[in-house]
Amino acid sequence: MSNKKKKKLSPTQQQYQVFAQAREPKRPVLLNSARAFLVGGIISTIGQFFQWIFVTYFGFTDVTASNPTVAVLIIIAALLTGLGVYDHLAQWAGAGTIVPVTGFANTMAASAIEHRTEGFVLGVGGNMFKVAGPVITYGVFAAFVIAIIKLIITALGGI
Repeated sequence: MSNKKKKKLSPTQQQYQVFAQAREPKRPVLLNSARAFLVGGIISTIGQFFQWIFVTYFGFTDVTASNPTVAVLIIIAALLTGLGVYDHLAQWAGAGTIVPVTGFANTMAASAIEHRTEGFVLGVGGNMFKVAGPVITYGVFAAFVIAIIKLIITALGGI
C-alpha cells in the first residue's frame, strides 16, 4: 500500500492493517516456484514428445511439426479442463500451467464451460472471446512491432 493511502487511514484502520498483516499466512515461494518449474517443464516435455512423433512418424520437419504439436496440446488441455483435471493441476502448480499454450486453452475452455447455460452464441462464443480477444489483439500488435523493428534493423544493414 502506498504512503498516501496509509495517511488517509484512521488510527483504528492502521492498527487493523498491522494486525491483518501479522496474521497473513506466509507464502512458500520456493516450493511454489519449484512446482511451477516442474509442471511447466513436464508440459513442455510432453510437447517435445509430440513434436518428435510428428517428425519421426509423419514426415514433418522440425518447423512444420510445431503447428500440430500446439494443436494437440490445446486439445489435451481443453479435454482436461472439461473433465476438471486441469483446474486441480493448476491449483497445485500455479504459473507452471499458465505459461505454456495449455494455459490459454484452459482459460478458453473454462470460460466456455462457465457460460454454456447462456447459449452457444452469446454465452459460449461471446464470453469465450472476451478472454481471447485481448490476447489475440496484443499478440498481433506485438508481432507488428517486432516486424517493424526487424525491418528497421534489416534496412540499417543488419547491425
